Amino acid sequence: MTEKRKVKVREGVVVSDKMDKTVVIKIVKAFRHPLYQKTVKISNKFKAHDENNECHVGDLVKIMETRPLSKDKRWRVVQILTKAKPTQVKEALKVDSES
Repeated sequence: MTEKRKVKVREGVVVSDKMDKTVVIKIVKAFRHPLYQKTVKISNKFKAHDENNECHVGDLVKIMETRPLSKDKRWRVVQILTKAKPTQVKEALKVDSES
């Protein structure tokens, strides 16, 4: 009964940092379709807790699943892997508006 669950960890790009202590992370998964052999991309958006408001749009971050922090937040930012450059911010916003 005292089994520990494996913690879910994901990497994604910050697409919004307009909320206080919350960022929206976009995670893109690509896989090959079993029948048609076409590469399919699926994206998910997660709201994650950013305690110190360190993340900005375009940053590549690592998030970890945690207890529910609010209605929508079940993830928290563990680490900022790479900071965004100004050109990457424009690309991240462009990709976000298309989906």
